Amino acid sequence: MGSTTDFRNGLIIRFNGELHQIVEWRHHKPGKGGAMVQTKLRNMRTGSSFEQRFRPSENVDVVRVERRKFQYLYPEGEYLCFMDQETYEQIHVSTENFGDSVRFLKEGEVCEILMDGETAISGELPITVELEVTETEPGVRGDTAQGGSKRAVVETGAVVNVPLFIEQGEVLKIDTRSGEYLERVK
Repeated sequence: MGSTTDFRNGLIIRFNGELHQIVEWRHHKPGKGGAMVQTKLRNMRTGSSFEQRFRPSENVDVVRVERRKFQYLYPEGEYLCFMDQETYEQIHVSTENFGDSVRFLKEGEVCEILMDGETAISGELPITVELEVTETEPGVRGDTAQGGSKRAVVETGAVVNVPLFIEQGEVLKIDTRSGEYLERVK
């Protein structure tokens, strides 16, 4: 247990039986009535956000989590199998814990997984990943970086918009948060 004095951005609390992360918070003192703590919470399971007020002295169930590095091994149904980088122990994590970025996950990638004891709460890919283009229309001589874009399929099966000069077999750096092409890897 904790109180609202423990609040900070990124803190995970159990609220209404589910895990939520504090996205932002601030003390609020209206002209009339008592002070309160205004928060924006993000549901760790669904990803939806909402605002919630707490009284300053209110008890809150603070969840102590740790970030651990795991290497992705293979998919298994709706789960992903990972290996702990220190103990070599394997765990299964639901694909839902990674959100939309899971489409950029390739074998051998090292990810951070938020753990509540031995339970995986959420997973995060690195901010950028390097993936090979497996399918795209051929580039045309004279295409420039400012000349538009086309679709390319990368080795994980994800589709990315890329400049017209990108060709099959090239390795691209991709932002896993937005799914955007950043640059070619030399």
